[in-house]
Amino acid sequence: MPQVTHEAHKDGDFFVDYESKVFEDVKADPGEKALVTFHTVAFEGSIGLVNILNAIRLQRKGYETSILLYGPGVTLGIQRGFPKLGDEAFPGHLNFNKNLERFMKEGGKVYACRFALQALYGHGEPSLIPGIIPILPQDVLDCILLHKKANALIIDTWTV
Repeated sequence: MPQVTHEAHKDGDFFVDYESKVFEDVKADPGEKALVTFHTVAFEGSIGLVNILNAIRLQRKGYETSILLYGPGVTLGIQRGFPKLGDEAFPGHLNFNKNLERFMKEGGKVYACRFALQALYGHGEPSLIPGIIPILPQDVLDCILLHKKANALIIDTWTV
């Protein structure tokens, strides 16, 4: 049987080169927009958190950035906590809430479909994280179309 002769890794070790950036750091031109859509269930995978972080990064690069929560995506925008709202039951439990709040604090807009909120998931507008803008189901398509007409960067997030 082969023997392992390498030392065990230690805290602070690097596994990859974190300093060699391959592509230029792109910034938005004045007036450029971005839209990140979410049709994904909270806590069902990493894409919800990853693309909220991408939306924050787009905002910081100068894009006028919006997030659209529709279908199961509205579950990302619901207030959470246990045993009380705002209490973090375990580390990372409030990742969606904290990052959406940070995104809005930095100037981003978040929209949530009222139909999905009530008809699909049994929540009302008071369940949304403060600052999220509830919209009619007919507004979902128009939000996307308006961003397309503005030549916005659109990142669609779907899980099935």
